[in-house]
Amino acid sequence: MRIYQSRKVAIETRYLGPTNFRGSRYKAGTESGRRITIEAADNLSAEENHRAAAVALCEKMGWTDGDLIEGGTPKGYVYVFVSGAMAKD
Repeated sequence: MRIYQSRKVAIETRYLGPTNFRGSRYKAGTESGRRITIEAADNLSAEENHRAAAVALCEKMGWTDGDLIEGGTPKGYVYVFVSGAMAKD
């Protein structure tokens, strides 16, 4: 097995259900506190909404030069960058 060191952090997304005041939303964030919340798009699936939140955070932070790999967790999804990664044996 090879482990790759990425030059960027992992992005975790999660679903926020509707409240009395707001509709459904998706939140993307990093451990370092970078965050964004977007409204759920009715024309997208849940998985596509998670992706949209991750992409919105990348655009907000200027992280537009890499490819993301998606993985599921009990709370949502996690996205990590693979372009520009360095293999570490």
